Amino acid sequence: MPSRFLLALSACLLLAAAPACRSPEPPSEWSFGIIGDLPYAPVEEPQFENLIDAMNREDLAFVVHVGDFKGQNDPCVDDIYRRRLEQFNRFSHPFIFVPGDNEWTDCHKPEESSDPLERLAFLRKVLYPDDRTLGQTTFELDRQSSSPAFSDFRENSRWSRSEILFATLHVVGSNDGFARWPEGDREHAQRLKANLAWMEAAFRLAAQDGYRALVLVIHGNPRFELPPGDSGRSGFEEFLGSLEAQMLAFPKPVVLVHGDTHYFRIDKPLRNSETRSRIVHLTRVESFGVPDVHWVRATVQQANPNVFVFDPVLLSTDREEP
Repeated sequence: MPSRFLLALSACLLLAAAPACRSPEPPSEWSFGIIGDLPYAPVEEPQFENLIDAMNREDLAFVVHVGDFKGQNDPCVDDIYRRRLEQFNRFSHPFIFVPGDNEWTDCHKPEESSDPLERLAFLRKVLYPDDRTLGQTTFELDRQSSSPAFSDFRENSRWSRSEILFATLHVVGSNDGFARWPEGDREHAQRLKANLAWMEAAFRLAAQDGYRALVLVIHGNPRFELPPGDSGRSGFEEFLGSLEAQMLAFPKPVVLVHGDTHYFRIDKPLRNSETRSRIVHLTRVESFGVPDVHWVRATVQQANPNVFVFDPVLLSTDREEP
């Protein structure tokens, strides 16, 4: 049964041409779920099914998967993409998937290797069939592909709820796929251009329309801890530079959600590159990843000046009966 918010959002989207419309009566507190880097091996399949069942019993506005739904050394066969689509659509809540490197960038690794760029095209076709979320209950997304200049980038999306703006960016692990092979570097340059334009547009919209906070969702850990110029973050340098510049101009809370390194954490990793002072209104949240098949509850509180509270939700590894 669609929630009151989703009915209101659907009506708003039908009546307005705004790129991200808002619920007219925001609740005082509501939550969304964060998962990622799962499942990988067959042993985790029943655990993932258990996770779906558990999250379906929760009152969540939507669920975000931050990428990597297979192991990097597993074959990138069509069936795994279709299998994940079926599982994602088993979520009762609207479901948003952000691509990871294992789905396409690393498809050259398995013994039965595939063309990463062909797999990227297939991923976009299967996991982003229209302008709505996945899941049993859906809402409409603003996709970057609506712009002729970025028509390929269906995975970059935007939506809002209760004065919070959300945007996904196709930034992946493995150094964002950079410095591997010439054709891959050309793809990286095109994707970087799209990501920077989409991120800068999100900050601009958040400022112009008076949003209370902004949430950015990517897959790759951009390696905040490495010094500028380190080869381990060469593919993230321009992204991090743009993020810093936008943060210095935008004074409200921003959350960067990512996966990739399978280490649940909540911290403040971004520093001003000139003064080295911490940019405290950016919070990084990294999701769990296998072998830890758990999820993170993000709660938006109307009376909280920090806007968000994040709680890990730990599940049994055994399949629960509904």
